[in-house]
Amino acid sequence: MTHSRAVFLMILVTLLWSMAGVVTRHLDAARGFEVTFWRSAFNALALAVALTYMRGPALWRELLHYPRVVWVSGICWSIMFTGFMMALTLTSVAKVLVMMALAPLITALFARYFLNHRLPYRTWFAIAVGGFGMAWMFGQEARDGVPLLGALVALTVPIAAAVNFTILQYVGHGSGDPDEAAGAPTQDMLPAVLIGALISAAVTLPLAWPLQASTHDMGLLGFLGVAQLAIPCLLLVRLSRVLPAPEIALLGLLEVIFGIAWVWIGAGEQPTDNTMVGGALVIGALVFNEAMALRQQRSIAAAASA
Repeated sequence: MTHSRAVFLMILVTLLWSMAGVVTRHLDAARGFEVTFWRSAFNALALAVALTYMRGPALWRELLHYPRVVWVSGICWSIMFTGFMMALTLTSVAKVLVMMALAPLITALFARYFLNHRLPYRTWFAIAVGGFGMAWMFGQEARDGVPLLGALVALTVPIAAAVNFTILQYVGHGSGDPDEAAGAPTQDMLPAVLIGALISAAVTLPLAWPLQASTHDMGLLGFLGVAQLAIPCLLLVRLSRVLPAPEIALLGLLEVIFGIAWVWIGAGEQPTDNTMVGGALVIGALVFNEAMALRQQRSIAAAASA
């Protein structure tokens, strides 16, 4: 796969991810936990078919015997799947997407303190600016009497994502020691996504009962589970072999822009001034940090080629 094709596919991934908010706003009867259940169930079904094709029947024989790290990652995925959809039913799409954009900064902090990774000054600066943006948004909304439950639920998503990404980093590269990473076997972490979808569906089913989704809702929720979630997740795993992590993180920020635009145009949900200011600080800090990281990586690659 060429670099330009990988970039195009990564943009497609963010475009698919960004459709969750506007699709949710057009549901007829499904609400709350039922939305989460059907999305996770359709996601699990799509992943089960795809992974069975990729891994064969051994996938199911080995499922209960996967190492603890796979199951911990699966629990993180389940929190991400559940928290994201629940937050969309409690607050604005723009606020949820801005909260999710914190994941790279929280991941950097976790990698510093749990994996002993050294963070450059630009990343510390981005963390400080992003944290200030969130504090400002929460403070303004608390002053205005805006309920914070939706934002707090949304905050579980970047925290779970940061734990998950830190686990994936440890599995892929050990504690950061190149010799350790070279000698360690690579653990297949893709089944963790399936485990997460199954846990999310199982936990939310009792809370969603009795099910009230209409045929129209089922079509939209099936789209969310398969096209908005399962396919982009599988594509991202493939693209991670071609694109460097900073470039993936930078392109991934398009989800916030696409998502706000979709729901503004398709559902008339205009973001508040507080969300726009806080989001601008978070996104600006992330763009600065990831752009500098990508520039540094390309400089190193050019020097090595020379």
